[in-house]
Amino acid sequence: MGCTRQFAGKNGLYALNDKSFLISIDELRQNLGRSNMRIIDCRFSLLDPAAGRQQYVEAHIPGAVHADLDKDLAAAVGQSMGRHPLPDAADMCRTFGRLGIDRDTAVVAYDDGSGGIAARAWWLLRWLGHDNAMLLDGGFAAWLESGLPVSTGVSEATPCEFAGTPRMELVLATADMDKSGVADAPYRLVDARSDGRFVGDEEPIDPVAGHIPGALNMPFDRNLDAEGRWKSPGALAKELESCLGGDREAEWVVMCGSGVTACHLVIAGLRAGFREPRVYVGSWSEWIQDPDRAIATGSE
Repeated sequence: MGCTRQFAGKNGLYALNDKSFLISIDELRQNLGRSNMRIIDCRFSLLDPAAGRQQYVEAHIPGAVHADLDKDLAAAVGQSMGRHPLPDAADMCRTFGRLGIDRDTAVVAYDDGSGGIAARAWWLLRWLGHDNAMLLDGGFAAWLESGLPVSTGVSEATPCEFAGTPRMELVLATADMDKSGVADAPYRLVDARSDGRFVGDEEPIDPVAGHIPGALNMPFDRNLDAEGRWKSPGALAKELESCLGGDREAEWVVMCGSGVTACHLVIAGLRAGFREPRVYVGSWSEWIQDPDRAIATGSE
């Protein structure tokens, strides 16, 4: 079978990759245990890398396997690289196979709540041509709030073969950018980091504060409402229009600190009906590796 798998939802049957890119708590609850669905727990803390795995062992959605951002969803950091380099495609295929995902598997990814880390797993699948994946709206926090059951320990997945072909048209590399910034680039660059990090008032993770000259700022948490759930496509479109303007076919690129939460903006753009952006996979943590690359602070 292909990638448009049908699942039971509150409004009848729906395809997991029906372009909403989200699955609700209730829909996931109804489909727990389906053999053609894999749930990936992506909880991770940049400030305490071991915390996500420990949280998973203590409690996770039944049947979920854990994917570690550093070990599973990024390559090893090398010289002049950002904090979470894009994995080698063959290595990433092996990882997804180890997690029990093949070309016919529908995937649901979740993290603590925002989807900022889970979006990386979703985007890596998409990069390799596997579009049948969604984020759990509200994440593990919403699952707990709903009083639904959890499992402890480690859920085992039966390894399988995942065959994927990288779609490099979805990627922007540092080597393809001018050291002066992006003011004259044929695309808009949108930074998903917080306002404070973008303008350079704070930088809790990377050694240099600021942003790439010419970049725009749209913190990824603007995609969520006050309850931590995704905004409607219409509301997302308004957010993006305020940043990018009204041309939904204009070329744009997304970035963040290390190419992770930037993927959240990819989902927002697709949900809102905008052209799919490329991901600057090196992002800020790679840009600042070369002191000759320009840095801006403040708002432009």
